[in-house]
Amino acid sequence: MFHVVHTFALVGVEPIRIRVEITIRRGTPGIRTSGLAPSAARETVERIRAAAANLGLRIPGLRITVNLAPADVPKAGASFDLPLLIGVLAGAGTIPQRQFERTALVGELGLDGSIRPVRGILPMALRCRTEPDLDTLIVPRDNVGEVAGVPDVTALGAADLQSVLAFLGGTGELTRSGCAPNRAEDREGPVLEEVRGQVAAKRALEIAAAGGHHLLLSGEPGSGKTMLSMRLPGLLPPLRPDEALEVSSVHSVAGCLGPGSPLLRKRPFRAPHHSVSSAGLLGGGAVPRPGEASLAHRGVLFLDELPEFRPAVLDALRSPLDQGVVHIVRARAAMTFPARFQLVAAMNPCPCGYLTSSSGRCTCEAWMIRRYESRISGPLLDRFDIRLEIPAVQWADLRGDPAPGDTTAERRARVVQARNRALHRTAELTGSDSDLPTCNAELGPREIRRQCSLDPEGEALLGRSVSRFGLSARGCDRILRVARTVADLEGSTNVRVGHLAEALHYRVAACGHRVYGP
Repeated sequence: MFHVVHTFALVGVEPIRIRVEITIRRGTPGIRTSGLAPSAARETVERIRAAAANLGLRIPGLRITVNLAPADVPKAGASFDLPLLIGVLAGAGTIPQRQFERTALVGELGLDGSIRPVRGILPMALRCRTEPDLDTLIVPRDNVGEVAGVPDVTALGAADLQSVLAFLGGTGELTRSGCAPNRAEDREGPVLEEVRGQVAAKRALEIAAAGGHHLLLSGEPGSGKTMLSMRLPGLLPPLRPDEALEVSSVHSVAGCLGPGSPLLRKRPFRAPHHSVSSAGLLGGGAVPRPGEASLAHRGVLFLDELPEFRPAVLDALRSPLDQGVVHIVRARAAMTFPARFQLVAAMNPCPCGYLTSSSGRCTCEAWMIRRYESRISGPLLDRFDIRLEIPAVQWADLRGDPAPGDTTAERRARVVQARNRALHRTAELTGSDSDLPTCNAELGPREIRRQCSLDPEGEALLGRSVSRFGLSARGCDRILRVARTVADLEGSTNVRVGHLAEALHYRVAACGHRVYGP
């Protein structure tokens, strides 16, 4: 007797279709598996035996051979429990094969027959809708909310094995995909109106949000660096539908979507502690999972107290910042995780924090400052588009009435308009609306030449700045991207010299301090 059950395995964030092939014949009783890691195979066999016994289901006392094809795809986890047991029960005559020919199943079995949630249901559902010979996906009931809002997917949630058997036998129903909205995402986050003073920093924050630019804030303790950074997500536009699927898939693979969670609509904001390891930041482990950089995909990765991170961990970010992906290579597999994030960092100017303070309270010696600064490499610093020193908040700003200014909602509206201008301009120049940079920070060299051209006065200013401050080629490109964003915020078609001057200010205004060097 030969039976096939369909399921999926995750390789990074990519779901691979798996055929669970089961043959039952005469021979020494037992279940033999191939195509699954030995330890995972032993655990799966024990779970399905116990679950079947506790529910009074009969597993044939014959030789049962299970093959998970393709065998060369690395597989791990307990998501194969449900399809494997369904195949064995079909071999025993409990379920007719025709009942699940066009159905894929995913789920971990408890010893009592319950079906427990697993990681990666959303990308599996997206893959299932592209398979012409599959029209239904049965998943754990706690996972079914993940696919709410995904079109053309028939996902059914099962709480236990009995409900799956009843459904396949035509005598029961399963929970269809659909869930309540995510109330946590509906709450308003921190707003810029809560920040007193810091007019220049708010302007820089708006430019960073409009262009997706990497931002570095430096200043003495208590000046508001962290407070400002945590209000950046409030300025960002919501995720587009295609971006929401991307981001939610990464969080699904990482197991970060709670039970009943729908697609994420707000851009993620991740703030790992400075003790994080390279694997925690970029991803990894025995079974590689996405790290903080991938969980911040299409959102913000905030590194507070930047020099306190290990230098090797920080330098590992250089490749993802340029390529937008994280490549993890292991002896038996290579995986790629998306990681196109906006990097925002905050730091003190010296170990005690008061190097730039007008109070003269700094007690650090020169060698201490050099050692502190050397923890951040020059190539990493060169990748920050906007670098700004945050002054201490003045007493009049702190205790007086809030100064009139734009609200977070007004600034966010300008950010959305600027991003829309950038998208439409790129679409017009390329004649396509797919695979486009989503913001100015993602413009490549060809797009920079076409969209950030300068008049003679701007060319002369940039040339003088390169000579005086020793700007790198990467630094020039980043200055032009920021200038393009400033122009978009003002609704200008061309990049004028004023836009370029403001962009230059954010890179070289305080070049006497190494952190603000070119």
